[in-house]
Amino acid sequence: MKVADAMTRGEEVVTVSLPGTRDDVLEYLQERGFSSVPVVKETDEGTKYRGLISREDLIEHPDEDQLAVLVREVPTASADDDLEAVAATMVSEGARRIPVVDGDAIEGILTVTDVVRAIARGDIDGESEVGDLAARDVNTTYVDVPLHIVEREIFYANVPYAVVLDDEASLAGIVTEVDIIEVARVVEGEAGTGDSVANQDDEWMWEGIKAVGNRYIPTRNVEIPAESVSKFMTDDLVSVPTRATAKDAAQTMIREDIEQIPLVSGDELIGIVRDINLLEALYE
Repeated sequence: MKVADAMTRGEEVVTVSLPGTRDDVLEYLQERGFSSVPVVKETDEGTKYRGLISREDLIEHPDEDQLAVLVREVPTASADDDLEAVAATMVSEGARRIPVVDGDAIEGILTVTDVVRAIARGDIDGESEVGDLAARDVNTTYVDVPLHIVEREIFYANVPYAVVLDDEASLAGIVTEVDIIEVARVVEGEAGTGDSVANQDDEWMWEGIKAVGNRYIPTRNVEIPAESVSKFMTDDLVSVPTRATAKDAAQTMIREDIEQIPLVSGDELIGIVRDINLLEALYE
């Protein structure tokens, strides 16, 4: 299967143009929920691809306004490249989005979700058993732990989720960074008390989300509810057994719009299957 068969095509890809400012990027990252935006430059010879700007780039350089300085080079692919080979690059480079280019022209974007969707359709190999792919180190928390503590547990574990256990140490639910961000309140300034809460359109509201790799977590000007994680977790869980295939897991991820699934043996939690694990299976 070729990259062209799975990618988001150029006409659907939002870009920003040089010269420009960080506000041009913020419009798309804030309002449309994108994690990064390709940068192009209009020339006499046409539109030319120049690189990528992500949320992380803006946060790490808060005083820089010019796109020409913020733009960075990232791995790229061509539409004719083998999809499985590019998936291997995504894993090795830690890149969840790879621009697809032809010379200097951008033809599309390939994301981890695009590859997972191809696995779910059966377009590429998905026969590996998830028991062989899952991470056996699982980040867990207790059902009564306050959410702001769980956020710190997720931060220090450097994963985008926490599996929630009950009094019997059984699987009770799961909470993700997205769940936390959805209920976080941004306060103005480091010492804010919560009385001054940002509007959705305030630029500094978005600046309160810190990027870690492909992940986004609240920083010091964001207040997290102190109520129990049980109030915010997803308790209607889907899980997969060890003998399920990567295709089975991919179909569940696409259907449920999730990026990780608990791996179980009977009623016992024994691992976690993340979307990137499915890509790793393509070149093992």
